Amino acid sequence: MSDPVEQIPVTLKLYASLGIHLPDGASRNEASVRVPPGTSIWDLLDAHNVPRVACHLVLLNGHFQPPQSRGAVILKPGDAVAVWPPVAGG
Repeated sequence: MSDPVEQIPVTLKLYASLGIHLPDGASRNEASVRVPPGTSIWDLLDAHNVPRVACHLVLLNGHFQPPQSRGAVILKPGDAVAVWPPVAGG
């Protein structure tokens, strides 16, 4: 694991049933976390055991991230990743 000094701060926001995957100390569906440089959106979500199949809507700084780009988009300091599960209704 990288030295924490080398890690960058990002905000992880998990909504609805995904909130159980937030780290201790999370408040109002979000947590400030630190990740190594070069971390992708999928890397962040995998590190918090968020099931990929449950990541229906993923936003990076308010912009939609399609599933095919989530492994290629590298997080920068201050980024915010927000994730919602599929919604059932009728």
